[in-house]
Amino acid sequence: MKRTKQLLGAVSAVALVGLSSAPAMAAGTTAGDSIVNNVSVAYQVGGVDQTEETASDTFVVDRRVDVTVAEVGGASTTVVPGETQAAITFTVTNNSNDEVDYALSADQSSTTDDFDITGVQFYLDDGNGVFDGADTLITILDDMAEDETRTVHVVGDVAGTVGNGDTADVSLVANALDDGGSELVDTAGANTAGVDTVLADLAGDVDLANEGDHSDTDTFVVGAPELTVAKTSSVVSDPVNGTTNPKAIPGATIEYCITVANGAGTATATNVNVNDVLPADVTYDSGFGIFVDGDASCASGSAGGSYNATDHEVDGALSDIAASTTRSLYFRVTID
Repeated sequence: MKRTKQLLGAVSAVALVGLSSAPAMAAGTTAGDSIVNNVSVAYQVGGVDQTEETASDTFVVDRRVDVTVAEVGGASTTVVPGETQAAITFTVTNNSNDEVDYALSADQSSTTDDFDITGVQFYLDDGNGVFDGADTLITILDDMAEDETRTVHVVGDVAGTVGNGDTADVSLVANALDDGGSELVDTAGANTAGVDTVLADLAGDVDLANEGDHSDTDTFVVGAPELTVAKTSSVVSDPVNGTTNPKAIPGATIEYCITVANGAGTATATNVNVNDVLPADVTYDSGFGIFVDGDASCASGSAGGSYNATDHEVDGALSDIAASTTRSLYFRVTID
């Protein structure tokens, strides 16, 4: 009898080795599958073959819950003050050996950043990896298959009061749910005959290991332009002295120089429009015209802009102003 037990154990061990060597996906054998192990023992009595003895063992594969959230791109996302629907992108991968739903939430509990985004929403990517109008607004990732990965955009608004260089850390959390919408938890006690649940997730940025959830973090960084505007005037000529040491007397020609400078390490300023309402006691010099996109000394500009005689004002658009760049608009008037 003792020898029979040893033989059974040896055969079972061989069978298990055969099972473990079979190829499998990362999630492993699907939860709920039955693994059947059959064994037979042949023996003789007095040199005569006897009927083989057989045995069988069946167990049900339990559910191993594991999820990974990963930020896409590996770099912070630049935003500007007042930007709406700013987006950061993550992937969510179901490493579980079962179909699982995942509830999505955003954690902004960081104490090392400067602000929080508002109006947070989640969008399922349509397949191009870019947040756009074709993406679908969601709160839960439904029926994620084993080893399935989906791309999620976390979208929110940036306050207009934030400053250049301010940051907002946003963590996407995916939490495992059952089909009924309840949070999955470990099965307590000893292994049962049914499908038990084991939480096998690693710790994320804002969650602990073995809790059925995972998280990763991306950062919004404000890249606001820091524009400085200056306006100066210089006397070009006067009716008495001409261009030699001219003075600001009636009839003198005055050149106005308006410079717009963007600070170092800032975002590019776009759609820059200059509006200058002239004093009542000067007359716009239409013969000279208006020059835009000049340098810091109001030279090398090109003709552009317009003069509105009704409102007595000069208008002009400047090209985009990158960091550490100065553009100017200049024109001339005559003192009445």
